[in-house]
Amino acid sequence: MKPVADIHASTSSARSVEAIVEDIAREAGKLALTHFRSLENLPVERKGHLDLVTEADKQVEKFLIARLRDCFPDDGIFGEEGGEIPGTSGRIWVVDPIDGTFNFVRGSQNWAISIGLYENRRPAFGVIHAPVRDMTLVGGKTVPARLNGKPIKPLPALDMSRASTGFSFHPSVSTDDRLEVIRFISDDLGISFRFCGAATISLIEVAMGETDGYVSVGDSTWDVMAALPILASLGVSDTIDWDRIELPQKLRFACGSEDFLSKVRPLLQNLSAAA
Repeated sequence: MKPVADIHASTSSARSVEAIVEDIAREAGKLALTHFRSLENLPVERKGHLDLVTEADKQVEKFLIARLRDCFPDDGIFGEEGGEIPGTSGRIWVVDPIDGTFNFVRGSQNWAISIGLYENRRPAFGVIHAPVRDMTLVGGKTVPARLNGKPIKPLPALDMSRASTGFSFHPSVSTDDRLEVIRFISDDLGISFRFCGAATISLIEVAMGETDGYVSVGDSTWDVMAALPILASLGVSDTIDWDRIELPQKLRFACGSEDFLSKVRPLLQNLSAAA
């Protein structure tokens, strides 16, 4: 990553972009935790079936937008809860204030704050902060992946005898597509799978070597914009054609090693044919 002075010439601080964004994510995590610790008083609204938004989501996104605008006034911002601010630099910060809101509302630890930099139509850098788990991941094209300030270990090679993948689908995805994902993973690949209800957490599991990959049917760009550049710095690839994707679109993709992707591409082709 470039130093802050390169991104915002009027900023006198010599601190790096990654350090500033990591601090913002941690501050947002503290705000989210205040709501998480008093869930009984938290207003919850429905955006759709099994698709929730809370006052915590709104307040955390408002905080993220304010802090990012203050630090990077020339950059645009695109947020899950309606925060969309144009910029002049060509860079866009894509934020998910609480990825895993359903888990958050149910008192689960599987949620996180996600801040990703979208530059030249590609994910370039990301910070994920999972407050309850006390995990902060940082990484990108020129920033080696780190967990709580320490380098993340190289990922293991794919071993089908003990392979596992995460997967998820949006509530609007058809039952046929859901069943096809499970059938393909169980029958065609013959591997284990995990479903944790938050893309960022599933992608953290890939980064930590707990799973070999991830299959998504219906994630949004804000769900993955921070995680994918972190994973890319660890040698993880994905199947998204960013030249054909706009930020509001839903995604159907897989990520993992090239060995993993070669095995799941037939599933993606089947789903695409049915879409």
